[in-house]
Amino acid sequence: MRSHTHKTAAAAGALAAVAFLVTAPPAAAAGARDVTADVLAGRDVTLTGDTVVTVPSGTTTYDGILRGEGTLTVRGSGTLILTRDSDFTLPKSRQRQKVSVQGGNHPYVTTTDPDPPAITVARGATLQYGNGGSTGVIGHFPYGTPQFALNQDNIRVDGTLRLSLRDVAYNLGTISGSGLITQPRFLWGTWDLSGTHPFSGVIDNGTQLNAGRPEFATSLPNVRKILNQGTWTVDTPLGQTVTQRMDFYQREYGSDINVQSRPGGKVILTGQYSWSNRGGDTDPSLSDPSLNWTPARKNVNKRGTNIKGANVQWGDGTTNKIFMPGTAETVYINLLAARSRSLLTFDYDGPVTLGAPIGGGVFHDTLSAPGAGDVVIAGTRGNDVTFAAVQYYDGSTTVEKGAVLRLGSGRSTGDGGLYTAGSLYRVVNNGSLVLNNVRKALTLPRISGSGSLTQTGSATTTLTGSGVTYTGTTTVKKGTLALRQGATLRRSRAIRLTSAGARLDVGTSGLRVATTLSGEGTVKGSVTNEGVVAGGLTVSGNYTQRATGELVLRDKPLKVSGAVRLAGSLDLAAAGTDPARSITVLNHTGGSRTTGAFDGLQEGTKVKLADATYRISYQGGDGNDVVLTAVASPSKSASSSGTSTSDAAVTRNAGAAQDDPMGWWPYALGLGLLGGLAVPAARHRRAGRRGGGRQAA
Repeated sequence: MRSHTHKTAAAAGALAAVAFLVTAPPAAAAGARDVTADVLAGRDVTLTGDTVVTVPSGTTTYDGILRGEGTLTVRGSGTLILTRDSDFTLPKSRQRQKVSVQGGNHPYVTTTDPDPPAITVARGATLQYGNGGSTGVIGHFPYGTPQFALNQDNIRVDGTLRLSLRDVAYNLGTISGSGLITQPRFLWGTWDLSGTHPFSGVIDNGTQLNAGRPEFATSLPNVRKILNQGTWTVDTPLGQTVTQRMDFYQREYGSDINVQSRPGGKVILTGQYSWSNRGGDTDPSLSDPSLNWTPARKNVNKRGTNIKGANVQWGDGTTNKIFMPGTAETVYINLLAARSRSLLTFDYDGPVTLGAPIGGGVFHDTLSAPGAGDVVIAGTRGNDVTFAAVQYYDGSTTVEKGAVLRLGSGRSTGDGGLYTAGSLYRVVNNGSLVLNNVRKALTLPRISGSGSLTQTGSATTTLTGSGVTYTGTTTVKKGTLALRQGATLRRSRAIRLTSAGARLDVGTSGLRVATTLSGEGTVKGSVTNEGVVAGGLTVSGNYTQRATGELVLRDKPLKVSGAVRLAGSLDLAAAGTDPARSITVLNHTGGSRTTGAFDGLQEGTKVKLADATYRISYQGGDGNDVVLTAVASPSKSASSSGTSTSDAAVTRNAGAAQDDPMGWWPYALGLGLLGGLAVPAARHRRAGRRGGGRQAA
């Protein structure tokens, strides 16, 4: 690993190189030697300084060789084709480029302070390396770099550079300019694009381009668009991070982006890989983003990515434009193992939708095997990822704190899910997991973490097994959340059923409430309350409240169809604000009698709520409901201390001291001071009993 000082120096050098090459003028200086006649005649040319060739319209094939010292500028309106390799250099007075090999046993190459361009392709002109064979490159290769030959002859392309080379690997040095570099399809030459390049034009990759290897990193900070019609391969040296921010486009079926990285390395892709149906080679674009999601004739809009034992990140937290937009019919994503298992991280600052499965096949056979890797939803603010397809990778899914993962888009064609059959599957949820399928039922074992789980889709989600241990809030907004095969919600800090249609199906094992259960939905199965249960719910099974449990009355009673066994406490604080003549605490719709009683509230015990006094009965309503019935209304001047010994609660009244010559304010001040002293103690007592004030005596 390089030191921080070394990395900073290298970065400064790279930035200086970019600044120089962006502003460097074309190499053709005033008074440059014109060798057009020699080139048209096919004669070899020896450069002795700045040299120009003016290419007439049409195509000129040059079978000669360029040698010597100097620069070459190709200008004009035609195409100059080089069929033989040429070797010349800049004059030594202009050479300053520094090339170093670092990494020890894992060598990689860096270039700082690059030379000015030795070759310039002027606007309007086309220079073609090769004519479908293996020769035709201009280059000088003095460095002895490992595993590839670094070209000393840097090039500026403001026109068009066409790379028509077959079965050969080549390097172009450092590239600047704003034109087009194009490689025809099916030639199987490999372009090693090494180092940092200030080039700001468009690259049309027709066959194979190595935008990074273990021996070099690649940076294209000014490139905005790549037309990828072959294979774009990104790799990294050991321990290095490579970021590529451009958008990728493709027009033909069969193109892909292959990503690899060494241990400690990482590849960050912040653009989007899209189909292109307009703009040609020089400005690829898509007329309608929705076309990425719709199959086109002959699959011409299908594109893919193969992550081969790499650490890959989509996005950098500054965009919500997903890298691979589309469905299984328009994109494929393979997560493979090579030197190690792959890792894919989603890092966006807004909602994105993954509409295709991540598999582990070979190229477009994406689901021929499960993907070998893991997925992380980064904890970036606003990162909200929807899996609108059932995923097919075999590893873990981690949702970091602050992030959201949605399984299902809420549309009938966008149901999601995870592959749960592998031994490496698990969900580590420290953010928010939202289950939003419409048609396809979900089954999820092994969910841990401190995050929340929310059921919002109409399709049923089933949690299975003892590995369901997450501690965040469980919310059912719509549909059914089911518990099976030993799954419980004992560690969930709160369980909420927030609509009348929300269902929690707890199976034959029942639900043991150790924290809180509230809302207005239905629990299908029995409930044992050892924590806090709030009224308004329906329990279509037995309800048992232990000595540690508490029932909190809300605007509706708890409704139970099975047997009812009561103990513990009753919280009537909400009823005390506007008491009615009769208050139903628990609506027992079953035929059996209610057994047990709340602490201190035996049959007939008086309960005071505001200015009304009630008696509690466990035989109210149709004979087995828990009901409070008003029996007296004490006068408003009654002292707060004048309660009967049979009262279960103290009426909260205070008489006004109207005859006091000091007026009302000493009492108000005294009450304020007493309130300030009492609040901390009250809070301490409430904290010791799992929160929530209890109004029962």
